Amino acid sequence: MADPRGADPQGADPQGADPPGSAPWRADALGADSVAADPQRIADAVRAGMYARDRAAQALGITVEAIGPGFARCRMRVRDDMVQGHATCHGGLIFTLADTAFAYACNACNRATVAQGAEIAFVAPARAGDLLTATARERSRAGRTGIYDVEITKADGGLVALFRGTSYETRGEVVAAPGRKPA
Repeated sequence: MADPRGADPQGADPQGADPPGSAPWRADALGADSVAADPQRIADAVRAGMYARDRAAQALGITVEAIGPGFARCRMRVRDDMVQGHATCHGGLIFTLADTAFAYACNACNRATVAQGAEIAFVAPARAGDLLTATARERSRAGRTGIYDVEITKADGGLVALFRGTSYETRGEVVAAPGRKPA
């Protein structure tokens, strides 16, 4: 399997979630041994489980296009109701897209993780109709903290913003493993 930090993980569901009406993913459906042996399957399960509960991403039309250990790529089309008084996408919504990619990347190993802090630098505007992509990559993980960089780009590859997040691992898992409840 190729390193998902540098390339798309294989077999990524382009919709980022289970089909409507399908049951949430559970590790016991695959068998504990197969899940433990395959970090990509764990990441896919985390994506499905988190997205099913991620009302903010769903409301904003954010999709999780790809995920792998320490990696996630999310997309959002800028809608008319996301544009502020300067006719550009509101910075808080660009931050939310970046923060969403950060969240999926730092939880992809099924260790419940939250943001400890984050900052963003806006380098170019986005406008209504633009398709934005946020690509998050783990830069460091030591103990219970991690550092992740997220690049937000337009469809033409133009850079919109750079985001850096610091994560903190809490106790528990994101999705239930056999015989356990998620955190």
